[in-house]
Amino acid sequence: MQQLAKFIYYKLLGWNIVGRFPSELDKFVIIVVPHTSWWDFLLGLLVRKVWKEEINYIGKKSLFDSPLGWFFRSTGGAPIDRSKTNDTVKAIAQIFKDRDKFRLALSPEGTRKKVEKWKTGFYFIAKAVNVPIVLVAFDYGKKEIRLSKPVYPTNNQDADFKKYHSFFDGVVGKRK
Repeated sequence: MQQLAKFIYYKLLGWNIVGRFPSELDKFVIIVVPHTSWWDFLLGLLVRKVWKEEINYIGKKSLFDSPLGWFFRSTGGAPIDRSKTNDTVKAIAQIFKDRDKFRLALSPEGTRKKVEKWKTGFYFIAKAVNVPIVLVAFDYGKKEIRLSKPVYPTNNQDADFKKYHSFFDGVVGKRK
C-alpha cells in the first residue's frame, strides 16, 4: 500500500515532501495550514500512507456514531464531545493520557474558510500534556508538504505564534 501511495503522491500528483516526519515521537500535535478544502483531508490520508505512520484527528462524536463511524476510526479518528458543557482541551488532553501513541493533526483555523486569527486550542492541548507541536504546510502552489522540527510551546504565546505564522509565510492553499 505504501508503494502505491508513493506512486500516486510523487508520480501522479507531482508533490514533494520537505522535512522529516518525527517517527521517533509517539505523542505530539500537528498543525496543518492552510486548510481551505476538503481535499486537504484526502491529501493527509495519502501522505500518512507515504510516511507509513499513524496520525490521528478528532471529530464530533456523532460522526463516530453514524454508519460511517468505522471509516473515521480506521483512519485514525477519535470522537470528541464538543458541546458547550464539555471542556474540549481537557477532553483531548485525556485522550493523549489514555493512549500510548497519539499524534493529533488539526487545523488551527478551525474551518476551511480564510481566517484572520487562528484558534488556540492546539497550543493549550500541547501545553496541557507537555508534547511538542509539528508545523505542517500544505502548499498547493509549490506542490509540497513542508514539516518543521518539533517545537515545544513556551510561556510566551505571542512569540510562539509569531514563529508559527512565519513558518507558513507564502504557503498557498487549494483555495485562495
